[in-house]
Amino acid sequence: MGLTKQYLRYVSSAVFGVIGSQKANIAYVTLRGGEKGRYVAVAACEHVFIWDVRKAEKVLILQGQKHEVTFLCPSPDGVHIAVGYEDGAVRIFSLLNGESTVSFNGHKSAVTVINYDALGARLVTGSKDTDVIVWDVINECGLYRLKGHKDVITQALFLKKKNLLVTSSKDSFVKWWDLDTQHCFKTMVGHRSEVWGMLLLNQEDRLLTGSADSELRAWNISYLEEGKADGEPRVKKEKTLLEDDEDEDEEVDESPEERILSCKKFGSILREARDRVVSLTADNKARVIACHGNDSALELFTVLSEEEVQKKMNKKLKKAKKKAAKYFSTSILYIQVPTLLPNHSLMSLSRLRWVDCLSCAGGELKVALLLQNNTIETYSLRTLNNTPTANKTARLTLGGHRTDVRTLAFSSDNLAVLSASGDTVKVWNRSTLQVIRTMACEYALCSLFVPGDRQIILGTKSGKLQIFELASGSLLETVDAHDGAVWSLCLAPDQRGIVTGSADKTVKFWEFELIKDQGTAQKRLTVKHSRSLQLEEDVLCVKFSPDHRLLAVSLLDCTVKVFYTDTLKFFLSLYGHKLPVLCLDISHDSTLIATGSADRNVKIWGLDFGDCHRSMFAHDDSVMFLQFVPKTHLFFTAGKDKKIKQWDADKFEHIQTLEGHHREVWCLTISPSGDYIVSSGHDKSLRLWERTREPIILEEEREMVPGETQGEAAPAGKKTVETVKAAERIMEVLELYREETRKMEEHKYACEKAGKELPPPQSNPILVAFGNVSPSRYVLDVIKKVRSSELEVSLLVLPFPYIPELLTLFNSYIQQGLEVELVCRCLFFLLKIHFGQISSNQMLLSVIDELRTNTLSKVCEIRVSNIQWTLQFLQREIESKEDVMFFADATGRLDEKKKKKRKRERAVLTIA
Repeated sequence: MGLTKQYLRYVSSAVFGVIGSQKANIAYVTLRGGEKGRYVAVAACEHVFIWDVRKAEKVLILQGQKHEVTFLCPSPDGVHIAVGYEDGAVRIFSLLNGESTVSFNGHKSAVTVINYDALGARLVTGSKDTDVIVWDVINECGLYRLKGHKDVITQALFLKKKNLLVTSSKDSFVKWWDLDTQHCFKTMVGHRSEVWGMLLLNQEDRLLTGSADSELRAWNISYLEEGKADGEPRVKKEKTLLEDDEDEDEEVDESPEERILSCKKFGSILREARDRVVSLTADNKARVIACHGNDSALELFTVLSEEEVQKKMNKKLKKAKKKAAKYFSTSILYIQVPTLLPNHSLMSLSRLRWVDCLSCAGGELKVALLLQNNTIETYSLRTLNNTPTANKTARLTLGGHRTDVRTLAFSSDNLAVLSASGDTVKVWNRSTLQVIRTMACEYALCSLFVPGDRQIILGTKSGKLQIFELASGSLLETVDAHDGAVWSLCLAPDQRGIVTGSADKTVKFWEFELIKDQGTAQKRLTVKHSRSLQLEEDVLCVKFSPDHRLLAVSLLDCTVKVFYTDTLKFFLSLYGHKLPVLCLDISHDSTLIATGSADRNVKIWGLDFGDCHRSMFAHDDSVMFLQFVPKTHLFFTAGKDKKIKQWDADKFEHIQTLEGHHREVWCLTISPSGDYIVSSGHDKSLRLWERTREPIILEEEREMVPGETQGEAAPAGKKTVETVKAAERIMEVLELYREETRKMEEHKYACEKAGKELPPPQSNPILVAFGNVSPSRYVLDVIKKVRSSELEVSLLVLPFPYIPELLTLFNSYIQQGLEVELVCRCLFFLLKIHFGQISSNQMLLSVIDELRTNTLSKVCEIRVSNIQWTLQFLQREIESKEDVMFFADATGRLDEKKKKKRKRERAVLTIA
């Protein structure tokens, strides 16, 4: 420490304890050409984990930034995976190296659905902002934004047969979009409530939708042009067992006029579950459909082919005729068989959240389930003798808790971390983040390591103290300590015992003892009750002062009472909080006590007279945990507002905020050295924070605290910090170009005036640093460095006074053949957004005319050369594959024609 106090920054080091977050789906992926169905991708807060389900290991982590992952979609080629985030961003990662290759920013809120087209060249995303955006993956840019839905988008699917898109939403509508004209040409209004899921079946001739009821609706898709060409008659469908009487009055389309295609209700099937559809998905061949609600049952349906449907129909007709002949000799019964048949039902141990299916060789179906209790289960289904059988192949549970972690503790050597939840207690290695021990326990509320780090003690909700031995991972003893929940445990400063506070209004003191069990020679640890302190209210937190002189107890009546440890006589009462004090801690020198309350305030008190030094508004919700950094007057608080904050108890200043948790933060623990912090939250994650050597400048920390278009189509991107920075870089380089151009003009004028050649002016140091490039070429280099996905929004931010110079530069670039494709893209976008100002500027008309001529000629030239290169490439490919010279005959015929032509010319000359 110097004259001023120096604060060091804590940064996020790792996220562990979470197997799969509930907000995003689960998806099968392929890694480096590995076995199909072996790897699954799940969200883990802001990251994406790739799990090897066979080994139960984490094999790849796709690093996020700070926003939670909300959707995953692997690409058709299996090489990339698209990830949607809570802030509306979409990033595409490579599964080969785990790096982000493309980033899209277009949505204003969380991404709810992502899908690729059949080739993987386009991407469609839907969001909570009700917009649907189509992205060009190859050019890394947005194509258009489709507006029309009034609620959250739940599904968006490309059609392979036509350039169409179908979307569903919680507004109960299914919309069909023509992507050539970028407008909605059909809206289906046949659902009574939200549409939660949608699938295309039977080579896109049938649409299946799941809603808030137990009915899966099937819709028949007929393309009108094909239907008219084939001359198919319209057949009135008989009423089937799948249809309800109530559906007769359902209106399918809001307008009777049909365009491009017609979509009529074909039938429906009832699920066993009665609640809404949570997830509706199909395997990669669209042969099996998986569907589930909010319960623990997964329903599987088989999609039958036309031949299978005919066989089933013939069987049903035979049965029906026999039955009819038996009872009514003259009646005829017509039955139509659905194309969906119930196949199997899986029951998991917990409620389902997401499901994914994958068809493998030999008729095997692999099913991956993400459960709501932080668990992944995989099943293998096979059909033997028309009987489906399911086998559980994996269950990933070791890497996390099933319920929220409510207590944490560090070992004395800073190497082990204890975490306890409602059913298990785990001990983790801090350096490797691997589980060392997992032991079953009751609902734990507080915990600590016994001195020596060989045993741990838990205080439970049922009022018991549980003592575990880490070496064997066994429960040594369960002590009936209190009649109510044990809310707090504290180790005595002399390390000879502990104190417990409970909801039964008592504080009890316990001493460590070593006893021998009958029949064994070894001693084991136990605790012996020595004395009790009876209070008038429930005890929420207890803490010894480090000098062992005082004991602080927080009560349900919003006060903190301080007693002498030796006599248990009352010393001080700290009152001032409006709601109960949930946490407290005493500094290492026993001079300060800090209290955190449900009233969102933190108060710092002196322990000499009990005076309140300062009251600070700490969090936007209840303060759940508070702890001093060892041997300092700095302390950390954790709140229900998802934040962890560091404070200075001497200067009463907020130092830094650690943001990372996506739900309420329940507790934290600081290592004895003060270098590490571990926190737990309602998002099921444990986070490790590490102290760095980077100093914090408080002034800079305080500084960092932080229009709609009409119609159905709009630009896809949105303004971000990156796009603004890119626009600023373009403006800076254009200013540099102006300055260099002015210097050259002045030099030229000076030479003409002097009548001789003068030495050239000195170039800008930036141009010199880049190898004495010309100013115009440097402008092009800066534009090339702008991300393709951010280019159009960066140009949109650019003020118009810079546009004329850009157009002049674009003209020179096209004439020289420099980056013609990039320049044309920028040119067309600028003409589109500044059309009015450019067309009304007489000075720019000549530039635009030159641009039109040069662009057409240069683009045609490049197109012809590209066609030639493509044909040459195809020729080489065909020749290398089949080893046949296709063009040999053509060359021979060309030589024969040349010979004949020469003969004719000679004959003409002879006659002449």
